[in-house]
Amino acid sequence: MQKRPFFAAIAGVLALGGCGGDSIDGSVAMIATTPDPVVARTLNDPLMVDPDLVYRNEAFAALTIRYDHALPPHRSTSENAEAAREAVRRELLVDGTMVELPVATGGAMGEELAPGMTADQIIKASGAPERCLGKLSEGLVWAARMPEAAKLMPHGMAMQAAGAETDRCKMRIVRYVAPVDVEDVLRYHFNRANRAGMTAERFAGPEAILSASRGSQQFRVYARPGLAGTSAVDLISWSR
Repeated sequence: MQKRPFFAAIAGVLALGGCGGDSIDGSVAMIATTPDPVVARTLNDPLMVDPDLVYRNEAFAALTIRYDHALPPHRSTSENAEAAREAVRRELLVDGTMVELPVATGGAMGEELAPGMTADQIIKASGAPERCLGKLSEGLVWAARMPEAAKLMPHGMAMQAAGAETDRCKMRIVRYVAPVDVEDVLRYHFNRANRAGMTAERFAGPEAILSASRGSQQFRVYARPGLAGTSAVDLISWSR
């Protein structure tokens, strides 16, 4: 995106403003009408926009993050992927040894969670309680209110979140991006579920899915390869 000589333009405007003054006979002196080229270009050029910021403006939309954008807001490199794995290892080893991610024993479960789905569509596709339809409010604060067993993995970047906390509906939905591959994402969430005493099962389709439950508590992880080496993750947690 082309940078404008903004401060130069402002300086030009101030210089023009400083040319005004009283003449010898007390009348107001005329400001020179020859336009300054910097000021003229600044005032008349078309406005420049940043498409990587504009596409994030989804007024009144709920959970419509685009994972297919040409310049994703989060990228993975070997350095930050290794940093994320090391942070996961340190976190999990505090309470004991890490367990290996099991192979997928379940077949297909539900529907694939497409990037443009709304919160209500995610509820229906994931099999979450439909009593929460139309009840969720959007805000990244819900990403910080995930249950301990279903929190985002270290170095994960929350892109959008929604949730509700009422007698009839206790639910969180978070879409986040991780700088590691899908197996690393599932391994982290499987270990978190295991530490919480939850029963977790891995499904092979329609995408990588992990479902964990204990009593009335349940959460599901949907993960798929994202751009630039990232993983796009949907995390749904609810209490029945």
